[in-house]
Amino acid sequence: MGLAVIILTHNEERHILRALASVAKIATEVFVVDSFSSDRTVELARAQGATVLQNRFVNYAKQFQWALENAPITASWIMRLDADEIIEADLGARIRDELPRLSNEVVGINLKRKHIFLGRWIRHGGRYPLLLLRIWRRGHGRIEDRWMDEHMILWGGQTVTFDGGFADHNLNDLTFFTDKHNKYATREAIDVINERHRLFGRDVDLISEEGSRQAAIKRWIKERLYNRIPYQISAPAYFLFRLIFQLGFLDGKEGLVYHGLQGLWYRFLVGAKVEELEAAISHLKDPAEMRAELRRLTGLVIEL
Repeated sequence: MGLAVIILTHNEERHILRALASVAKIATEVFVVDSFSSDRTVELARAQGATVLQNRFVNYAKQFQWALENAPITASWIMRLDADEIIEADLGARIRDELPRLSNEVVGINLKRKHIFLGRWIRHGGRYPLLLLRIWRRGHGRIEDRWMDEHMILWGGQTVTFDGGFADHNLNDLTFFTDKHNKYATREAIDVINERHRLFGRDVDLISEEGSRQAAIKRWIKERLYNRIPYQISAPAYFLFRLIFQLGFLDGKEGLVYHGLQGLWYRFLVGAKVEELEAAISHLKDPAEMRAELRRLTGLVIEL
């Protein structure tokens, strides 16, 4: 039946060999879709036998959908893997053994992702397990067209969940982490503003029948409840909820740094950026002018 693995990259020479090695025993095809890296990412990927394609990056969703539409995939199943993620041996064995035995009614597989931060597995604060739809039958899935928090949309069957080690373990430092999340905050702010003003096409709502029920519930809470509360209240409240009620304090000093940055600073930054960008376009009435101003302020390719 075969499994095609798609990995998006940009300057991932620190992670790409580890990612490729983690799927070497289960993948029949590997496609690295690179956005013109300036390091050795492409060279290393090709040396390991991956098929490398290159395309200009707009956002993750558009890049991954481009990969689905342009990579010469022949395998029956497709896996989405980030360059800094790892499929551990136990999960690899389960995928290898059970994938061929799944009934035709099953078209998607959720994996339980864990996050490794500063060398520590973050087990609390609602961070484990994160159920993510990462394997699906070819022709039964696409990625949401969003600027941030994009998930796979599935159709035509049921999903199952595989246990086993699946880790997000980025080896870069805190400067990289904060810079990446600063950029994420801008993209998420654009999604929030678009939800309010309908400035460009908005994808269908993620529902539980299309993939991970956990992801659908979190999306509903964020868009229908969290985003309607002033960020000066919602961000600190969310941080305290993670730290106390979801036992984030049990993750030690590394967990305090992680939950503080990802659960407080990042959420506060998203809210502040939404407020800043809303103020910048408040005097404009024409959606085209609003999009143009957001493009100028963020540098993002915001189109109708």
